[in-house]
Amino acid sequence: MNAPPWNASSRYPLLLLTLFAIVWVALAIAPNYRQDWLLENVLVLIAVPLLVAGHGRLPFSNTAYTCLFVFLVLHEVGAHYTYSEVPLPSWMAGAVSDGTAAVSRNHFDRIVHFLYGVLITPMAVQLLDARAPQRGMWRWLLPWLFVVSHATLFEIVEAAAAGVFGGDLGQAYVGMQGDVWDSQKDSALAAVGAALAVAFARWRTRRKARAP
Repeated sequence: MNAPPWNASSRYPLLLLTLFAIVWVALAIAPNYRQDWLLENVLVLIAVPLLVAGHGRLPFSNTAYTCLFVFLVLHEVGAHYTYSEVPLPSWMAGAVSDGTAAVSRNHFDRIVHFLYGVLITPMAVQLLDARAPQRGMWRWLLPWLFVVSHATLFEIVEAAAAGVFGGDLGQAYVGMQGDVWDSQKDSALAAVGAALAVAFARWRTRRKARAP
C-alpha cells in the first residue's frame, strides 16, 4: 500500500493514546452505574486495540486521530455518569413528552450523537480513500453512508441490548428519557453531523486542488 497523502506522525497518535488511557482509567473509577459503564465500553475495548494494531498498515491523519480522541473522551464521560445524568448547564436541559406528561431531558446524548457524525467522518473518508478509493460524488457519499449506517446499526444493537438486559440497566444504556423517537433522532443527528463533515472535507479538498 502506498503512503497516505497526509501527515501521519507516529508520535502524535501515541500521545493521544496515552492521554486517552489516563482519561479512561480516571473515568473508570466509581462510575455512577458500573454495569452500564461496562456495556458502554465493550466497543471501545474492541475498536481501540484494532486501531493500534492497524496503525502500521493504515495510519490516519493527525486530524482524524484528534477527532476520534475527542469523541472517545466525550463517550467516556457519558459512560461514567450514564448519558442521561451527565452534569450540564441548565440551558442545555430540555423537555420531551412521553404521551402523558412532560419529562425533563439531558441533551448530552443528542450532542454526542451529532458529534459522532462530525468527528468520525474524517477517519471514514480516509479509510475508504485507502481501501476503496472512489471518484466524483461517490468519494463523499460513501463515507456519509458508512457513518450513518454504523450509527443506525448501533441504535439497533442498543435497543436489542436493552431488551435483553431490561430494567434499570436497559434504560440507562438506551437513555431514551421518555422520548419514543429517541433512536430516530439520534440517527438523524449523526447523519446531519456526518453531512457537515463531508461537506467541509470536500470544500477543503477542492480548495487545496485549486491552490497554486
